[in-house]
Amino acid sequence: MTPMKHALLEKIASPADLRRLSRAELKQLAVELRDFIVQSVAQTGGHLSSNLGTVELTIALHTVFNTPHDRLVWDVGHQTYPHKVLTGRRTRMPTLRQLGGISGFPRREESEYDTFGTAHSSTSISAALGMAVGARQKGEPRKAVAIIGDGAMTAGMAFEALNNAGVSQADMLVVLNDNDMSISPPVGALNRHLARLMSGKFYAAARDTAKTVLKNAPPLFELARRLEEHAKGMVVPGTIFEEFGFNYVGPIDGHDLDSLIPTLENLRAMRGPQFLHVVTKKGYGYKLAEADPVLYHGPGKFNPAEGLVAPKTPPKVTFTQVFGEWLCDMAAKDERLVGITPAMREGSGLVEFERRFPRRYHDVGIAEQHAVTFAAGLACEGLKPVVAIYSTFLQRAYDQLIHDVAIQNLPVVFALDRGGLVGADGPTHAGAYDLAFLRCIPNVAVLAPADENETRQALYTAFMHDGPAAVRYPRGSGVGVAVSAEMTAIPFGTGERRREIARPAGQGGPRIAILAFGTLLYPALAAADKLDATVANMRFVKPLDTALVAELARTHDALVTIEEGCVMGGAGSAVLEALAAAGIEIPVLTLGIPDVFVEHGDPARLLAQIGLDAAGIEQSIRRRFGVPAAPVLVRSAAGP
Repeated sequence: MTPMKHALLEKIASPADLRRLSRAELKQLAVELRDFIVQSVAQTGGHLSSNLGTVELTIALHTVFNTPHDRLVWDVGHQTYPHKVLTGRRTRMPTLRQLGGISGFPRREESEYDTFGTAHSSTSISAALGMAVGARQKGEPRKAVAIIGDGAMTAGMAFEALNNAGVSQADMLVVLNDNDMSISPPVGALNRHLARLMSGKFYAAARDTAKTVLKNAPPLFELARRLEEHAKGMVVPGTIFEEFGFNYVGPIDGHDLDSLIPTLENLRAMRGPQFLHVVTKKGYGYKLAEADPVLYHGPGKFNPAEGLVAPKTPPKVTFTQVFGEWLCDMAAKDERLVGITPAMREGSGLVEFERRFPRRYHDVGIAEQHAVTFAAGLACEGLKPVVAIYSTFLQRAYDQLIHDVAIQNLPVVFALDRGGLVGADGPTHAGAYDLAFLRCIPNVAVLAPADENETRQALYTAFMHDGPAAVRYPRGSGVGVAVSAEMTAIPFGTGERRREIARPAGQGGPRIAILAFGTLLYPALAAADKLDATVANMRFVKPLDTALVAELARTHDALVTIEEGCVMGGAGSAVLEALAAAGIEIPVLTLGIPDVFVEHGDPARLLAQIGLDAAGIEQSIRRRFGVPAAPVLVRSAAGP
């Protein structure tokens, strides 16, 4: 793919500039914008396939609607790069998803055109409905548009919002960006004609007039209503949305501006809830992404001319891969194992499991609440469900976790990927709260393994436990610890001492014991080498090894807890509670994610920024407990 000049795109400072362009110029703009996105993402990494699929749709929406007065609400938000470029952020795209740069998702504080912050799915219809009702209540003539992907329509929240919107009769438009279908040319031409017809004033007026007349003859009215539904149902899949109270239009080609713009213009003039079904193709316009939209969903940096190429040296094994391999090995040993994912097969490492055990693999769609209760039902029948879910997404099923799993003490394993900070995706995807919100639930065990091999053993331990258990691990790779093929249960609720103070008691300042939860064990060990401190790998947040905590408290002058999770209510709080319950008084420093939303950026830089790298841990301990700095050996010019 040869880079092109973006002469027209460079003249677009805001959507107002779009509205001065001819249709032919808008088509040329789409070509330039698509090329710009490929070249930009190639330099920064980020979401690609989904954004290439929304180029024409974004241009059409900003051309027809008077944004930002009219509200565009994007679902999930990883398809908003065209939107960002057209709303004055083109020159900031080189900072995308980097520390101090622009977000990969809509952010209200970033632009007035980002009307609603998002990154989780299925929220757009609810938010747009709130905006439409708010405008109506204030007497402000504005439109609200929700742009939702077909995957996000699998979540119950979207249908709850549709149900409410149909009753409210608010002036709003829902655009279903269906990117799992392709339109053959004959069907596309027919659908363009039908969309224009069904979104036009003549059709709407004729339909409403007929309804008024026929209401005086109920049998004829019912017959006409059914005929209309069946006639539309033969050519469009919109009956379900009509039942919700929407006027359904489509499907139309989402890459055809000659179809999109007139249809949107018609819909903008109509009152009440409107529904437009557009069909787009992920990766559209970049052949490599079209051929494999999953591979190009969220690539790192790459050469657009070559595409993604395999690294010359094999990368480190990731925690996600460790989970995927364990799941297959465990399934081979125990036929009761069932794997569940809420639409995150690739991200959660279940590709090989689906291939080898298709009858025991269940992708339930973007429906985290259902996933958890579905797992509970399986557990009731004697099966052993493993729910592979990102930490941040489990938050969406908290009620089900408590009511349907924990209260009934069912043996469900939660494999929590993306625990802690996640880097470029930012605060919406960070698993900052799992340790806190899990440890307060009765019956739930919480394991925080320190490395790759311990993750495998922790998963096995959780699976063998007769009750709900969560194993929490981070995104990416660890320190490179070899993973054993064997599976050995960790003694339940026990930690281990990994480093002992070398100096005798009473020498060299206060004796410090560091209690590490999870993968921060390794920076803690590095800091302890500088401080000469004891280090314990706690392994379990719940049940906490209270005997080890008490022993360390008796033999040390101060304790330090470290976790890559929120300090408030987290593992450090569990240690404080245990000490209080035992009547032990000792100074304790709790280190973790502070009470702020940590922004997007390189994970290592983010950890250093909040003091959770080795240097930051060492500095915090010296500052709090007055540990003297290690002496610096200065060599003379003449040598030692």
